[in-house]
Amino acid sequence: MNIIEPIVNEEIAKSLGILPEELSKIREILGRNPNYTELSIFSVMWSEHCSYKNSITYLKKLPRKGKHLLVEAGEENAGLVDIGDGWACAFKIESHNHPSAVEPYMGAATGVGGIHRDIFTMGARPIASLNSLRFGRLDDPRTQRLLKGVVKGIGDYGNCFGVPTVAGEVYFDPCYQDNPLVNAMSVGIVKVGETISATSFGVGNPVYIVGSSTGKDGIHGATFASEELGEDAEEKIPSVQVGDPFQEKLLLEASLELVKTGAIIGMQDMGAAGITCSTSEMSAKGEHGMRINLDKVPQRQKNMKPFEILLSESQERMLVVVKKGMEKEIEAVFDKWDLHCAIIGEVTEGGQLEYFFHDELVASVPAFDLVLGGGAPIYSRETAVPSYHLERDSFNMDDIKVPNNLKEIAFKLIASPNIASKRFIYRQYDSMVGIGNTSTNKPSDAAIIRLKGQDKGLAVTVDCNSKYVHADAYKGGLIAVSEAARNIVCSGAKPVAITNCLNFGNPYDPEVYWNFVEALKGMGDACLKFETPVTGGNVSFYNQSPTRAVNPTPTIGMLGIIDNVKDAMTLDFKEKGHLIYLLGKSRADIASSEYLELVHQVALSPAPYFDLEEESKLQNTISSLIKNKLVESVHDISEGGLFVTLTESALPNQFGFEIKTDASIRKDAYLFGESQSRAVVSIKLENKALFEKELGIPFEFLGEVVENEILIDGENFGIISDFKNKYDNAIEEVLNN
Repeated sequence: MNIIEPIVNEEIAKSLGILPEELSKIREILGRNPNYTELSIFSVMWSEHCSYKNSITYLKKLPRKGKHLLVEAGEENAGLVDIGDGWACAFKIESHNHPSAVEPYMGAATGVGGIHRDIFTMGARPIASLNSLRFGRLDDPRTQRLLKGVVKGIGDYGNCFGVPTVAGEVYFDPCYQDNPLVNAMSVGIVKVGETISATSFGVGNPVYIVGSSTGKDGIHGATFASEELGEDAEEKIPSVQVGDPFQEKLLLEASLELVKTGAIIGMQDMGAAGITCSTSEMSAKGEHGMRINLDKVPQRQKNMKPFEILLSESQERMLVVVKKGMEKEIEAVFDKWDLHCAIIGEVTEGGQLEYFFHDELVASVPAFDLVLGGGAPIYSRETAVPSYHLERDSFNMDDIKVPNNLKEIAFKLIASPNIASKRFIYRQYDSMVGIGNTSTNKPSDAAIIRLKGQDKGLAVTVDCNSKYVHADAYKGGLIAVSEAARNIVCSGAKPVAITNCLNFGNPYDPEVYWNFVEALKGMGDACLKFETPVTGGNVSFYNQSPTRAVNPTPTIGMLGIIDNVKDAMTLDFKEKGHLIYLLGKSRADIASSEYLELVHQVALSPAPYFDLEEESKLQNTISSLIKNKLVESVHDISEGGLFVTLTESALPNQFGFEIKTDASIRKDAYLFGESQSRAVVSIKLENKALFEKELGIPFEFLGEVVENEILIDGENFGIISDFKNKYDNAIEEVLNN
């Protein structure tokens, strides 16, 4: 065997992110020293981004089985859920944080493209996009540049690709100042039995690379995603991929056409680690090897080295293994769509991956030892209770005086960037392409997607209040899943499964790792309670600048099913005279609220009150009320508390509301506190008796829908049009100034 390139040393290994003990293990696996290309292969495949080496121990403890699941977490490119009537839903959320920090437009755009490819490589057609975005202070020029670039990148790619963006969330917090978070989610549908697996088998079967040509963009992108952002972050732009949504649209249609040929053994998107990841993961799953000729890969740049071809993360590419003898059928499809389709190798006996370049062997590595669940290392890092808990526990609500200007505070709160309308953002997204989105003109706590030719629909949402997780990782994990489920239920659907994007700092920091472990425990307990197993997702560690880590942010993407979209529930008040009720129990609790930080500048306090049993009873009650058609609107209470919830329900149809508060609870807590497991509903007067009879949980009669004023305990807080103007324009005013 002739392996070219000089052997490497410990210093080179360290530069690629390989730990000394990992280099020893690589030498043991190979029975010799690796060359640079081989070490680069191990570097990307054993990075956290690909192997989950610091997280898999705890990921495996999450509930991964359920009656609706067709594949378990990690088995395929995305989760697959049976939605009935012979159809399945493929969905997944992933991060593109580091690329977006250094090149926001293309970093965000390729994040959207990559997550869609995970869906259609399974044979599913993407029908909806969602995103969860986190930035630093809105009044900061860099934040504004990142925000505008990320939003334009998401909008341009998604709009050109032709999949509607139906929902999302945007938060601003100083912890994300240097390290924004860009999480993208894709939802697709496919007929049961018509999916494609990411596998490879059958000795002699040809291996194709299809789609775009390969360039030098994104080399070591997986390694880049597995390190902290330092002062040299801008120099990492070559690690950011370059996307082409028009090319991806062609690749989508060609890929779905491949299913009909019956010629496909397996197919996988070339995302993180490019050809390296696709060849190794498909081979390991199918328990075969591959012989790959790298010089056969279509290249758009001259003189690319073998490791550059292997590690390139150029976008809009797939690896396809085809049944031998059916090459013409495959090539005809890609010729029709004017896409590259080149045989670069074949499936071999055993599990060895052999990479050749102009007939010279440049790397020989065992597939099994590269991948998660195979030989990739697994670690459980040191944990330590966060030292800032001492400051958290010193918080005493009695030290915070109740302000005497609650009316002014209400206006200030409604204009908070974390609460105000995100129309600057969503106006740049096409939400109606495909005509499946029912939520554009009918606002609901979750987006409702109509399935063509069916009464049935999907409900989807993304949720996480990282302030809660930072304050109490376990409780924050519970709340993240619970709020997602609450939003699905409030829209009239039943939660069935989740995907997650776990955004944390450096796992070698014991306090960061403690938060990670505790947050997953909370998520797992909530998933068990609501019977929403985890279908898969993404771990994004190293979201950390030289000054601090981001708040722990386990973003939850949840899928629900609604039997008939006509029965979907909206959040808007419908008519003057409708009665307004609070479901759940109000508490004297302002902990971790937007109000506490915005008005009193207290950034750290305990997480708000939460009880899992109360949450479950609330959701069951809401489902029953909607099913029995006893409510006209339902809206959960979250950021900004009761006042913001009422205002958001009043805004769409320009109604006002008149309510009375509970004198036994301090008024700021009653109006602006964020204690959990509560919702606001409105009902017809004639349904009052039946409605109250249906309730088996605490509730309060608040008041009624009125013409256009906001009246609280007889005090006029203003007219709804003034709040609408403030709510709609607050973010744009900051950006324009």
